[in-house]
Amino acid sequence: MKFTNKLNQFFHLSEHKTDTRTELTAGLTVFMTMLYVLIIVPGMLEEAGMPIGPITVSVILMTGVITILMGLFSNRPFALAPGLGSVAFLSVTLVLAEGIPWQTAMGMVFISGILFVLFTIFGLRQMIVRLIPPAIKLSIGAGVGLFIALIGFRNAGLVVADESANSLQLGDVSSPNAILALIGFLIMSVLLARNVRGHLLIGIVLVTIIGIPMGVTQLPDSIFSLPESPGPVLFQLDIMDALKVAYFPFMLAFFVPDFFSTLGTMLGVAGKGNMLDKNGNLPNIDRPFMVDAGGTTLGSFFSVPVMTTYVESAAGVEAGGRTGLTAVSTGILFLATLFVTPIIMIIPTEATAPALILVGLTMLSSVKNIDFTDITESLPAFITIVITIFTFNFGNGISAGIIMYVVVKAFSGKIKEVHPGLFILIIPLVIYFITLAE
Repeated sequence: MKFTNKLNQFFHLSEHKTDTRTELTAGLTVFMTMLYVLIIVPGMLEEAGMPIGPITVSVILMTGVITILMGLFSNRPFALAPGLGSVAFLSVTLVLAEGIPWQTAMGMVFISGILFVLFTIFGLRQMIVRLIPPAIKLSIGAGVGLFIALIGFRNAGLVVADESANSLQLGDVSSPNAILALIGFLIMSVLLARNVRGHLLIGIVLVTIIGIPMGVTQLPDSIFSLPESPGPVLFQLDIMDALKVAYFPFMLAFFVPDFFSTLGTMLGVAGKGNMLDKNGNLPNIDRPFMVDAGGTTLGSFFSVPVMTTYVESAAGVEAGGRTGLTAVSTGILFLATLFVTPIIMIIPTEATAPALILVGLTMLSSVKNIDFTDITESLPAFITIVITIFTFNFGNGISAGIIMYVVVKAFSGKIKEVHPGLFILIIPLVIYFITLAE
């Protein structure tokens, strides 16, 4: 009882209208929806030449530790892990395509982290947040929601990429995987409609069990395992080589999308939990920004790419999580996987995919506050949402939305409505898109 009271006091649970049980349930929900990170990220980094065992341990350590720090320092329910976009950019673009050593690429990650720290210390990140127009902020939540839903449909096998048509198409809905995901969607939808607390977590557990006789959930040979030493990937970054002028465009490609992806996720998830003020800003956003920046810097020493806030944090908010206790419990569970990886990894993506789809649905409500009678407000918001989905990248969506806002306002005779700082902000954003085109 005393421990529960201390948790209440430290995380201000009563003030946020939550309790210990709700926060722990939310943390478990986030953890289960993010488990795929432990498979995908080490696998992609192995392609870049990193040993799979040590880098898996590094990813688990950084995900757990930085998420715990986020909860303790910012008291926000945000979970962090290596950004998939940054991981793919490092392994595929820098290492495989450009032939840059992964040690040099990690040097670039370190420099990006230092820039994030400096931007946060000097208030530049907070200033940019205030500069972003309300219409863009309102669209971020919807963009995040559709982004999460798309991940859910993809993980469920309900939507697949068609390379020949260069588009998405309906997957094989008759496959056991898709059928299991649809069963999970039905279960969670009914539980949500009946206002059952913990509907996502209950659904994930039930679907995992149902998946056993269907052959989708694979039971492990053992329960416990000992982690490998992360030694081979520790302190391998090459900072000096990363400072070459020729690598500047790559640095920009690291920095810009992660900057706005993190911002978009924080605002989107916070909006879902009614944590934003009347101007659409997150109070004390400098604290989560500092953890995010410090996490990227620290992660580079463990050969872990850019740490970023994950959209799956919204699943915790949907489960009632409102404070840092959600993040702390998520981080602790990730650290526990170092010893019980086999039993934890039995949860199939088909069990978590329906949860992501439902979370995406609940995040669409923010668009109702956009002024669709004013094209100079609705068009930038629309561009933010669709570019996020079409390019599968928050950073691209927010950057394109800001550019569109400035352009459409300027050429429609409403230039006075544009904050002067936005004219400066769009310069690196335009350069970023030019770099992508090249």
